[in-house]
Amino acid sequence: MQLGIWLESIIIFQFGHSPATFPVFSPHSPYARSISELSSGVLWGMLGIFMIVTALVTYCIHKFRASPDQSTPQPTYGNTRLEVGYTISFFLILAAIMVFAVRSMSASDPAGSQPDTLVVVAHQWWWEVRYPGTGIVTANEIHVPVGVPQRVRVLSADVIHDFWVPELGRKMDIIPGSENHVWFSADAPGTYLGSCAEYCGVEHAWMRIRVVAQTPAEFAQWQAQQEAVPGSPASGETALGAQYFQQLSCANCHTIRGTAAKASIAPDLTHLASRETLAAGRIMNTPENLSNWLNDPAIIKPGCKMPNLHLTAQQRGALVDYLETLR
Repeated sequence: MQLGIWLESIIIFQFGHSPATFPVFSPHSPYARSISELSSGVLWGMLGIFMIVTALVTYCIHKFRASPDQSTPQPTYGNTRLEVGYTISFFLILAAIMVFAVRSMSASDPAGSQPDTLVVVAHQWWWEVRYPGTGIVTANEIHVPVGVPQRVRVLSADVIHDFWVPELGRKMDIIPGSENHVWFSADAPGTYLGSCAEYCGVEHAWMRIRVVAQTPAEFAQWQAQQEAVPGSPASGETALGAQYFQQLSCANCHTIRGTAAKASIAPDLTHLASRETLAAGRIMNTPENLSNWLNDPAIIKPGCKMPNLHLTAQQRGALVDYLETLR
């Protein structure tokens, strides 16, 4: 019972799913499906071997149990037929696993010269997502059209990370100074949760990523929205918030297209209000949570690299008003 509770808590904490839909065994793409089928096949195969061995041991215990008047039997040294038999059996089992593993490797990481459709850069502790050829840069969320294979180039801005969205594709290590590629796609619309799967520091547990699979029409609408440059507020608290953004060090780390803020140390905020979460999945993206985040990021995400700017309530309110217009 305790083991079940422990496993349930790990699954829900890491992926946000119920145990009935543990992502590794709930694939939603051909790449993830090939891995799931291999894992399930090996699991059931090993279970079958375990049951056979258990049955043989149980049979031998019953069949050859000693009686009170029986003397010590003479030991048998070697059985060539038995030894050859189980050696060949083990070889055939391993050969079968190797064949299925090679097939799964080929399906989950197909060869091809397709250009990159996405570039994902891992930072401590957030994800930068670029769409080559469009100018779109977002953070912690990947939007893709349903059924379209995505060839993703993954890079690291600091330490070793690991990109993994279990329902859509395989894990891929991200090594500083080099680049790797991973394929994924989504069979159906929905939100698929992923995370960094390589310990990368104090906030590793809150380095989440969301893949939002949309119909082609919805994705085209989202892409057009992301390509647009937000307008500049003319007056009021919103305009004051835009002014604060440029004056209070925000522009030294963030980018907002159409403004003088062009830094790339921290997430691009051009369309911040259109995202579902803040702080790489730590909190939902609401005005209240955004205000709390600006008040003191370390309270919400200890160890994060965003400093406390010691904003007044009036400054926070104006900044929130402005950032909420960035859709």
